[in-house]
Amino acid sequence: MPRRPTGWTLALAVALPAEAATTLTLPPALAGAVDAALERDAGGSAFGLLALVLGTAAAANALAAAAGPACAAEATAALRDRLVRHLLDLGPGGRLRHGGPPPGDLTARLIGSAADAGGRLPAALGATTALLTSLGATVGLGVLSPWLALAFCGGVVPGVVLIRLFLREAGQVFLRYQEVQADLAGRLAGALTGLRSIHAAGARRREAARVLEPLPALSEAGHALWAAQRRTAWQATLLIAVVEVAVLATAGALVAAGTLAPGALAAAAGWAALGAGLFEQVEALVGVAHARAGQTRVDELLELAPAAGGTAVLPEGGVGELAFRGVVVRDGDRVLLGPLDLTVPGGHTVALVGRSGCGKSLLAALPGRLRDPDEGRVLVDGVPVDELTAPELRRAVGYAFERPALTGRTVREALDGAGPEAAAAARADGFLRRLPAGWDTPLDELRLSGGELQRLGLARLLARPARVVVLDDATSGLDLATEYQVTEALDRATHGRTRLVVAHREAAAARADLVAWLDAGRLRALAPHTDLLGDPDYRATISGTALEAATALEAATA
Repeated sequence: MPRRPTGWTLALAVALPAEAATTLTLPPALAGAVDAALERDAGGSAFGLLALVLGTAAAANALAAAAGPACAAEATAALRDRLVRHLLDLGPGGRLRHGGPPPGDLTARLIGSAADAGGRLPAALGATTALLTSLGATVGLGVLSPWLALAFCGGVVPGVVLIRLFLREAGQVFLRYQEVQADLAGRLAGALTGLRSIHAAGARRREAARVLEPLPALSEAGHALWAAQRRTAWQATLLIAVVEVAVLATAGALVAAGTLAPGALAAAAGWAALGAGLFEQVEALVGVAHARAGQTRVDELLELAPAAGGTAVLPEGGVGELAFRGVVVRDGDRVLLGPLDLTVPGGHTVALVGRSGCGKSLLAALPGRLRDPDEGRVLVDGVPVDELTAPELRRAVGYAFERPALTGRTVREALDGAGPEAAAAARADGFLRRLPAGWDTPLDELRLSGGELQRLGLARLLARPARVVVLDDATSGLDLATEYQVTEALDRATHGRTRLVVAHREAAAARADLVAWLDAGRLRALAPHTDLLGDPDYRATISGTALEAATALEAATA
């Protein structure tokens, strides 16, 4: 949806043409003043007109100088707002992961490319005004004498070629520069995420070398841009000198022949300078190329389409049967999960068990469309989840995660309708009462442990009457006593609902009605925990999974 013009945009749209018009009027006004002075004209009309033109030009220039940055700032803010909303609409279902750039690149586009693209309108208006000024100056020279226009146009063709070559080269270089910048930002973001591990391993120098590896490419792109600017600048300067000399020589010959008045020589000099000024607008052209490169990278994100929502609703009285039919999830050519068929009977609890990387969390992400399968379908009570409306899907499937994200301004908003009862069931009421402002404590003032954060996520889940409840390692940060209490409360609160539990402890598998044993992305078995215990591979898997969970928890809290 196009952005409505703002006051600053309209001011810029008025100021730049006014500046161009007064600039073009200045040479004839100056010529009139020169003729009046030479003729000893006592009338002040010529000088008054010159003063009016100069004053109007100064006012238009000041307005353009103020409106340009303000217009760019407004456009950048609007573009960032649109980008953030669009990225959130895309969701996590693989559309960004497989159809878009990594998080570091996203940040670079949101911060850097959006700012570049935000300056596109001022840069384009400035370049267009320079072009119109040049054309107007050419017309002015033609009015004085066709010979003057002919002398000037001799330099126009090479000048236009020069501009086109520069824009093409600079646009490619800027795009490459921004891509390398994004790569550097992505590497830095990854390093900051694993900063504790890097320091613990003594790998600071090695990681610094990895993060800074794109610097030579960044330097190469920067030097290529500077080289293009330098080459274009001296070529434009030489061209301008040749054009102005040609025009002035022609004007001088015409004055000497009596064809032109002396004041016309001043007008010809002014118009020649204005017309040739287009060729020295290297800085303005850099701004245009920069803005075009930024807009290209922003458009790449805006072209990513959100997953299509449906119009279906769940049937009344459904028991929450969850079915996976021919599900396959890929990363490029590599199959991460499937082919897989699995049915979770309504009202039953199925624990997902398997070694790290077997696809447990990936499978758990499918019911709520946190990831869409590349093949197959996921159904709740016989309705494919991709055919449900967004509100209906949110009512159908609820999640609790290892590291839940809190959204909103306060704890109350973050809990999304959860009340004291849900907080008490999640054993979160105690530390909530100790917060400075209780439930109204701003989120940016929270300092929570991993376990406290998980309990808030569980409280938020318990407030929703979802038919399918997915617990993805949602109690890993709790001590055994608290985990037991929370698990008991969860069992009571979600009794009768279908539950899919990513299990890292044997106790969670033992409490489930069925265990879905995953191995290398495939379903190896679906049976009660007690039946699977006779398989030594299963016993090794469940022991290894518990060890992996303990190691991960220790690393996260170190």
